Amino acid sequence: MIESEAEELLRGASLRVTRPRVTVLMVIHEHPHQDAATIVGLVRERIGGCSTQAVYDVLKTLVDADLARRIDLPNSSARYEGLRWDDHQHAVCRRCGALTDVHGAPGAIPLAVPQAPGFIIDAVEVTYWGICPACQAGTADPVAPRPEISHHHH
Repeated sequence: MIESEAEELLRGASLRVTRPRVTVLMVIHEHPHQDAATIVGLVRERIGGCSTQAVYDVLKTLVDADLARRIDLPNSSARYEGLRWDDHQHAVCRRCGALTDVHGAPGAIPLAVPQAPGFIIDAVEVTYWGICPACQAGTADPVAPRPEISHHHH
């Protein structure tokens, strides 16, 4: 993602364009599925003195504005990604914690919508659990579950 695209997204969400916001947005699009601590590191590589709190604040702002998606997983810190508006789900490796995108049929709701009287259900989030190819091949490091920089490019 280039800077002008990030600025465009911020303006479209009526958010003030600031250096930290632009940088965080670019980082989460280029390196999806990282936790906040990793994002702080990636942001600092680009703009230097940005406090941890500033990055957390930006992430919250972006999630609230629907420009980022926060992925909450049990026993793991939240991960973030830039929204790609395609309703994809995620598969998580039980051993190393790697997260990968799962794409279903376009527009398909992955499960039968449950009966929730009075509710208008507009989104479904599904997390698939399993063992990633690296762990199956024995090439991943099982003792250090760190989110990897994703190998696939969008």
